Amino acid sequence: MTKQKAKHAELPPAARNFATRQKAVWKAYEMLGEAAAEAGPLDARARRLVKLALAIGAQAQGATSSHARRAKADNVSLAEMHHVAVLAVTTLGLPAAVRAMAWIDTALEKGPVRKRK
Repeated sequence: MTKQKAKHAELPPAARNFATRQKAVWKAYEMLGEAAAEAGPLDARARRLVKLALAIGAQAQGATSSHARRAKADNVSLAEMHHVAVLAVTTLGLPAAVRAMAWIDTALEKGPVRKRK
């Protein structure tokens, strides 16, 4: 299996299909993500927690699950991820915080994804 195919194999099915069908767009998307990560002073751990919080705020289950698994792969503790969900209470409300915590727990039952560059 090529390195690119192995990388795409880790994606959820819909994203994997998009990445396979739209290679140039996916590559540009990945480059944008790398540029955004390097654009400021936040370290990798802080970026991981912020991205988890943004996914929770967007009420995006898939993104929340993905960022929780990536956070686990980057040695972010479950307690830290739960704290991000709890912090959502005052901004998003209790139901959103409970939902986010459930999404995190469910995602982590499947295990972490491998680290990405």
